[in-house]
Amino acid sequence: MGRARRQLRRNARAAFAVTHHPPRTLIRPQSMTLGHAGTGCAPASAGSAHCRSAAQRAGYCLERTTLLHTAATTPAVGFVGLGDQGLPMSAAIAAARFPLHLWARRPETLEHVPFRFTRQDSVAELAAAVDVLAICVSTDDAVLDIARTAIPAMHQGAVFVNHGTGTPATARELAALGAQHAIEVLDAPVSGGRPAAADRTLTTIVGGNRVVFDSTRPVFDAFSAHVLHLGPAGSGQQAKLFNNALMLMNQHAIADILAVASTIGTDVPALVSALRLGSAGSRALELLGTMITPETAEHLSEVCLLDMHIFADAMRDSEADPASVEGIVADGADGARRLGESAGRLG
Repeated sequence: MGRARRQLRRNARAAFAVTHHPPRTLIRPQSMTLGHAGTGCAPASAGSAHCRSAAQRAGYCLERTTLLHTAATTPAVGFVGLGDQGLPMSAAIAAARFPLHLWARRPETLEHVPFRFTRQDSVAELAAAVDVLAICVSTDDAVLDIARTAIPAMHQGAVFVNHGTGTPATARELAALGAQHAIEVLDAPVSGGRPAAADRTLTTIVGGNRVVFDSTRPVFDAFSAHVLHLGPAGSGQQAKLFNNALMLMNQHAIADILAVASTIGTDVPALVSALRLGSAGSRALELLGTMITPETAEHLSEVCLLDMHIFADAMRDSEADPASVEGIVADGADGARRLGESAGRLG
C-alpha cells in the first residue's frame, strides 16, 4: 500500500511538470514521501533507455518528443514568509490538501505552525522538494536572495511565485533567472491584507506565462476570492503598485475631508458611516476603523510608505511622466502618514 501511494505521488509530481513544458524529453519525477530524496533523469534523447524506463515508471507514454500523462495532479507546494499574510495563506494551501513544505529564516517560527506540513532545513532542500515555491517576504532584495539559491535547486518545469509587492523590473529579473534553469516564474502579489488572507478572500494579481498561470491557479484559489492574469512578467507587480497608490491617494483625500469636518463640529464617526453608504463609499473608507485603527496605524503607515517608495522606483524605471508621478507619490505618502490621524477621529 505504501509503495502504491508513493507511486501515485510520483505520477502527480511528473504530470504537473509536464503541464508547463509538454514537448520535452526530460523527466524528473520526485518522491513526496517524507525523508526520501527525489529521483530524476538528466536530459537525454527520446531513444535513451534510462529516460524511457524513468518515463514508464512515472506512468508516461513516451511518443516522439512529447510526454503524455492522464493522472490527476496534486503539486507539492513550498512556502517561505509566514508573516501577517503568509501564515494564513499557507494555512489555506494546507487546508486545500496540497502537500505543503515550509522553511523559515528563523527556525523557531515553525514550532508554532498549527497545521500539517513537511519541514525543510534549507531553502535549497525546500526548492528541490516542491513543484510550486511561493515566497511572501517584504522586499525585492529578500526575494532575490532566496531566488538565487532556490531556483537553481528546483526541478525543471517547477514554478517560482513571488507573492510580495515589488517592482516590475525585479519580476522580469526573476523571470530571466528562471529561464536560465527552465523554471517558470510568476509575479503574483496579493491585495487585501491579513483579514482577507485569514478569510481566504485575497485578490491575487498575476504576471507571467498564461499557461503556467492556468495550471498554477488552483494553488492561488486556495486563499483568493479573485485571481487575475494581467499579462507578461512584471504585469502583476505593476497593477499591484497602481492599486496601492490609488488606495493611499484615497486615504489622503479622506484625511483632508475628516480634518475639515472635525473643525466645524461634525460627528465624524456618523459622517464616516454615511459616506460608506453613499456615492463616496470606497474600500479605503471600509478599512478605516476596521483594519486601520489607532493600534495598527503606525505599523500600517510604515508598510504603506514602503509601498509608495516602491511605486516611485518603478515609475522611474518606466516612461511615466515625472510630474504626474511626483503628485501621485506626494498624495499617497501623505495618505500613508495620516492613517493614524484618520483612525483617531473615529474615537
